[in-house]
This record gives sequence, C-alpha cells and structure tokens, in this order.
Amino acid sequence: MIRLAGLAGNRGRNLMHIADLAPGGAEVAAVLTDHESAPVLSAAADRGIPTEVVERGDDARADHEARVRDHLDDYEFDLVCMDGYMRVLSGEMLDALPTTLNVHPSLLPAFRGEDAHEQALAAGVRTTGCTVHVATEELDAGPIVTQEAVPVYEGDDADDLKRRVLYEAELKAYPRAVQWFAEDRVTVGDGEVHVEGDDAGQFPARRVVSDDRSRTLRYGENPHQEAALYADATSDEASVVGAPQLNAGAKALSYNNYNDADAALDLIREFEAPAAAVIKHTNPAGCATADSLVQAYDDALATDAMSAFGGIVALNRPCDAETADSIVESFKEVVVAPGYTDGALDVLTETENLRVLDVGELSERTGTLTEKPLTGGRLVQERDDWAPTADDLEIVTERDPTEEEIETMLFAWRTLKHVKSNAILFASGTETVGIGMGQVSRVDAVRLAAMKAAEHAEGKDAQGAVMASDAFFPFPDGVEEAAKSGVSAVVQPGGSVNDEDVIAAADEHDMAMAFTGKRCFRHD
Repeated sequence: MIRLAGLAGNRGRNLMHIADLAPGGAEVAAVLTDHESAPVLSAAADRGIPTEVVERGDDARADHEARVRDHLDDYEFDLVCMDGYMRVLSGEMLDALPTTLNVHPSLLPAFRGEDAHEQALAAGVRTTGCTVHVATEELDAGPIVTQEAVPVYEGDDADDLKRRVLYEAELKAYPRAVQWFAEDRVTVGDGEVHVEGDDAGQFPARRVVSDDRSRTLRYGENPHQEAALYADATSDEASVVGAPQLNAGAKALSYNNYNDADAALDLIREFEAPAAAVIKHTNPAGCATADSLVQAYDDALATDAMSAFGGIVALNRPCDAETADSIVESFKEVVVAPGYTDGALDVLTETENLRVLDVGELSERTGTLTEKPLTGGRLVQERDDWAPTADDLEIVTERDPTEEEIETMLFAWRTLKHVKSNAILFASGTETVGIGMGQVSRVDAVRLAAMKAAEHAEGKDAQGAVMASDAFFPFPDGVEEAAKSGVSAVVQPGGSVNDEDVIAAADEHDMAMAFTGKRCFRHD
C-alpha cells in the first residue's frame, strides 16, 4: 500500500477526493498546510487524517522548508501530492522528499503560473484541462505524468473554467496518477516519466471521447426528460445519426425514435439477401429475408402486426414503390433504408409524420465496439458480430436437422442476437414466427414466443418451426413447451449441466437439436 503526504493551500479538494477514493489502495498519511485557517484542516480531520500547519513567517525559504521537513518526519510516506500549495519548492527540498506531484489547471506547457484560466480565455483556446506533473524547481515545468482535457465554451469566464477543470479534469487525472504510482507502474528519471501499461489498442488504458451536439431533441425517453443527440464526426458508417430526413415538414425524430431506428438498422445489416425488420422498443416484432424486399417486409410484419403498430421499419435495400405501398398500409413511425426510389418517396412522403431516413450505403462495419454508460463510468465491449455457419453447428440429437432446418437455424440466430435476453425466437424458412423477449425465465420466454406464434402471427404458425435460444436451457421444460407448439428443431448454445436431459427431451419429441457453442445475450 502506498502512503502519501499532502501539501495543501486551501480546501484540498483533490487531496480529499484521493483520500475518499483510495486509488490503488493509496492512503493519505498526513496533510500539511501553511495557513491555520485553511479549510482542508477540518476536511482532513473529519476523515481522521493527521494535519500539520507550518505558516510562512519572515524566515528564509530554506528555513521554512526545514520546518516543513521536520513536521513531515513524524510520518511515513512514499509520495507527496501538492494541491494548491502555492510554493515553489527548492531542489534541496525536492531531493529530501519522495517523488512530489503537482496538479496544474492547464494543459502544460501552455499557461503556466497562477492565472492559467485567464490566460486560456485571453488566448481564445477551445480546449483546456489539467496536468499532473512531477514538481521541479522550475514553476509548472516538471515531466508530465498525465493530462485531462475539457472544452472551453462561448461565454465562459475564469470561474466557469476553474469549476469545469476541477470537476471534469483534476478529479479524474490526479487519482489516476496516484493509482499508477500505487501500482508501481511509474518510472521517473532523466526528466521523463514512463508509465507501464499506459497503452493504446482496442481497449486503451485511457479513453478520450469528444462528440459534437448534433441537435437538441424534443425530450428524452419520457416528456419530463430533456435530451440531445451527439455525433461522432469521424464515423463514416451508415447510421441514423447523420441520416437526412427526406420528408420535409414531418416532426423531428425523438430520443426513442433514434434508439429504435439504430437497433433496426443494426439488425437488417446481418443479412445479404433482401431483408426487412419491424422494431418496437429496440426489439424485433418481426424479421424476414426473401427474394424481394416487399415479400421480406410482408413476412416480417405478419409475425406480429399488432405489436408492429407504431414501430420502426428497416430495410437493407433501397426502398421501392411496392414496398412503400405495403409499409403505409399500417401506422409506422420511421422508415430506415439505404436509399429510396422516386416512386417510394412519392408514397412515403404522403403519410403525415412518417419519418423517412436515408442512411446511405450499408458498407462493411468499421466500428468494432459497443458501449453502455453507467453511473460513474461505462462498459465497453466488442460488438457481437459472430454468427454460426452450418459447419459450426454441433448436432447432438438422434435426428439430424434437414437442410431447410439448418438454413432456418442460421437465419434465426442472426435475428436472435438482436432480441433482449432472455430471448427465444421461433422461425420458419427465413422469417420469424414468434418472439419471446426480455423474460427473467427462459421457459416463460418460450411460452411467450409460442403465444405470439399462435395468436398474433398472420398466415403462419409454429408447426414445424425452429426454436432458437440465446443461452442454454437449464432444464428440459423449455423444450417440452416448444414441442407443444409443434417446433421441430432447436438451435442453442449448449453448456448446461443438464444438457443430457435437454437432449433426451428433444429426442423424445423427434426434434433435431444443434449446439452453437456460443451464446448471444443482449441486455440493452
């Protein structure tokens, strides 16, 4: 465990934040200040941290520093952290102390000195921030350990920058630097700092994300929530963020429209053949591929036309007039496609407030990561681009699946990846029949898919369908429920301790079952 001594001049917010956070297990051994009225004294006392006061009198700097060292000699520490301690330490003092860090409110070497914020504003920069550096005899000039940037906005004053730099930069960067020292990853020497493991790559040690506000939305998920859309200017993928809205006069997309449209686009990109999907609350109400786009749309809609009411339509081909005619037969919020014929636009733009988005060519993906914000951070993962081929399927039952069932298994898996877990999908040919999503019990997801197939599907049912599951069946009951609906084959990851019992249940009902060896949970 690393112990640090803090030198503070006022409130010591950074030091107290480090004490509270204990990055890398770091512990604040003592806090010393040169003002007996400094608020950091009470803040440290509240945390049980010993404090010392060494006021600057009429004595020379060397004498004052000697008194500081005398007070610190009573404590054991491995690192010194300065926080608003407005003294330039001498070389003799720095040599007597362990590595000493300071945090400065600018991106050094720019804007050294006490008035960094005023300098930044006078220079007209649009980005400032903070620097954690090793303290040297030269003011704000030691080797840099880490930095954190923050934007400067039109109309900012020095107080605005001071607040933003503290809360959005210093309170991130300083604990990071302390953690690196606590983990023994920092080497200081010859005027340089080297940090082991501070690397780039797919999951870099640090992430700096800068997106530009594209537009302010009417509201968020609900009318009482404000919201905005931000755009990544470096992305050249087909996306709903930058897609032009082709029907002038229709209302702008809402937060939920964008969210659902993005999910719909993500789904139909799975397929090479003409594909269509109808999305509701980021879940597919139906999906299909066919020889023609209009047939794919009709098959997708027929899965659950009731749930598709007010949904988002996504197509992986330019929309033609025939498909447009079919789309406008029932109420939809948004259509997403890589282009439209003139005839299709004539049809679609006649419907009031049907938003028509042209996302551009569906080229190969360049973004490989997905992320989810959390309170206090975010999760980042690789995009789930995996889908099985016929060769990836491990047949585990007495009966082998037919070629048609294998084709359906592969289609079903690509669609299932976009259904919220726990997820069950019934499919026939290359169209969905019933979808059970977002259940906390897998057998309930089977029951929901069966109910959808029996009560909501138009012109199709679960007889002879393939069932796909996004994770293994923990018990045979899911297969038993599917058999009641007439399901003839199952594709699932496998890997349950009860796999033998689940396979036996499939054999009892003359079902074919294939394992993929991978699951496809989706929790957002």
